[in-house]
Amino acid sequence: MERQGFNNKSIDRIRSICEEAGIKLTHQRLEIFKELMNATDHPSAEDIHVRLQKRIPTVALDTVYRTLATFDELGITRKLHLANKRNLFDVNLTQHHHFVCDRCRKVEDIYWPDFDKATLPETVVGIGKVRSRHLELHGLCNTCLEQNKE
Repeated sequence: MERQGFNNKSIDRIRSICEEAGIKLTHQRLEIFKELMNATDHPSAEDIHVRLQKRIPTVALDTVYRTLATFDELGITRKLHLANKRNLFDVNLTQHHHFVCDRCRKVEDIYWPDFDKATLPETVVGIGKVRSRHLELHGLCNTCLEQNKE
C-alpha cells in the first residue's frame, strides 16, 4: 500500500481511534496528523514541527513529540528506530521494510513479500517468538550515486 494523503476517510479514522482511546482530537493533534498523512518522506518530530510552524506558529516541539508518542501507542503511526539513531515516523502501516541512504539519509519504503514469508532460522526460533519483521537496508540512493560520478 502506498502512502495516502489526508482525506475525509483519514479524519474519520483518527477521530474514531481517539474517541475509542478517550483522547480529545485537538486542533494541533489533527494538524500533526494531517502533516504525517501528507508527508512523502519519513519525517522526524523536528521535521513535522518546522512544517507546522508555517501554519501554526505557536505549536511547541514538545507538543509534537507527545502527540507522535500518543499516535505510536494508538497504532496511528509507527515510530522507526533506525540504525542511524534518528526517530522517524511512518504512517504506512502495511508490512514493508526500509532502504536508508548512508549519505543523504533519505528513507524509502521497500516491499519484499518473499522475505516476509521466509521460514525463520532455528537459532531465531530458539530465542523466542517473533512478533514482527523489519529489514533495514543501507547503501547509496540513486541520486547520491549520480553525484559520486560528477
